[in-house]
Formats: sequence, C-alpha cells, structure tokens
Amino acid sequence: MLNLRALSFEDLYVGMSEELVKTVSSQDIVGFAQVSGDRNPIHLSQHFAAKTPFKTRIAHGLYTASLISAILGTRLPGPGAIYLSQTLNFKAPVHIGDEIHVVVTVAELIEKGHRARLNCTCTVGDTVVLEGEALVKVPLAEHTPEKHEDH
Repeated sequence: MLNLRALSFEDLYVGMSEELVKTVSSQDIVGFAQVSGDRNPIHLSQHFAAKTPFKTRIAHGLYTASLISAILGTRLPGPGAIYLSQTLNFKAPVHIGDEIHVVVTVAELIEKGHRARLNCTCTVGDTVVLEGEALVKVPLAEHTPEKHEDH
C-alpha cells in the first residue's frame, strides 16, 4: 500500500514520476468483481477461461487501470488532486501471479486551471499491458509565510 503524499501544483515538474509494483492475486480479481459488478467468467471461472484464446483467467482491465488511480490519489499528485480524464489502451492480458509495474510520469504542466497531464504505463516484465494518459487538476500550495519564503 502506498503512503500518502500530497503535492501541490508548484511541487510538480515535467519528468517527475512515481511507481507501484503489485502482484495480482485471485483474491484481487474476485474482490474487484464484487465491487465493480463485472462477473464476466473470463475473470472468475478457470473452466470458462480455458476455452478462450487466453487459456486461463485474466484480471479485469479496469483492475489494472485502478492501480494508476492508486498512484494519482495517494502519491502523484496525491490527496486533493481531482481526476478529470483518463485514456486507456489495453495491450495485453494480466494473469493471476503477474507482477504489474505501474509508472505515472508528469508529461505536461498546464498553468491555466492548474492541471497536469500524466503518462501512465503498466508493464508485466518487458510487456506493456496498459498505457494511457491522465489529466488531473492539482491544488495550489497554501501560501503561508513559511511556504512563501521557501519559494
């Protein structure tokens, strides 16, 4: 689990990144199915999944995407950020036992509206399984005298 870190718009810079590594468990998939209501048997039934091109159960694509949200909401930029949009391009399946490496990187800072555009990539080994772009509104620093002197 990621520790909380709240960054302000002024704290961000292009190229800044944060990462998360998560090994997918069967419990994760079952829990996500319960929370989301997506009970597609490709995620929950090995018998069903064996008859598909994947040959085995796979994680929900939005489960993988939710790991991007974990970074945005807890570390980069963290609490106070408002998620405005997200593009997702699913490239490959994620299986139980796979270790997903999620990286979110600041690609652009937009002064108007204090927004940040972030590149988001999820990989398993050398394979990109998901990539996309997030747009978030980032709070400004509170301009207390102590903070102001630091700038």
